[in-house]
Amino acid sequence: MKKEPSNRSDYNFFTKLSTRWNDNDIYGHMNNIIYYALFDTAVNKWLIKNNLIDIKYGKNIGLIVESGCNYFSSFQYPEDIDAGIRVTKIGISSVRYEVGLFKEKEQISAADGFFVHVYVDRKTNNPMPLNYEFKKTLDTIFVGL
Repeated sequence: MKKEPSNRSDYNFFTKLSTRWNDNDIYGHMNNIIYYALFDTAVNKWLIKNNLIDIKYGKNIGLIVESGCNYFSSFQYPEDIDAGIRVTKIGISSVRYEVGLFKEKEQISAADGFFVHVYVDRKTNNPMPLNYEFKKTLDTIFVGL
């Protein structure tokens, strides 16, 4: 069963991203691995902006334990991208983030991806429960499916 693209209205937070010259492959479109990098960049940009992670000194870090992507249309350089971000599941120490990548002014996504972060202690790699403030901030982009 083919998955349908998401719609802009499925997300309540967006961030701007841009393609880069080296994102194009020999066929003139963006290589698949770049989509995953864009998903990661969009979510981490949001986490840093909301003071949920400190990439240099924070006690916890998020490790990706599962990921996936559905492709509907291609991007290429130069192109600006609107990345819609949502949280669809919050566990004890894990979060499922979903990202829709949209061409400017388009209502349906060019690609939909997801990944699950498990938050662990930076030194021991043992899972750490998410605290109340972290979950409260995640709730601002939570979408129940």
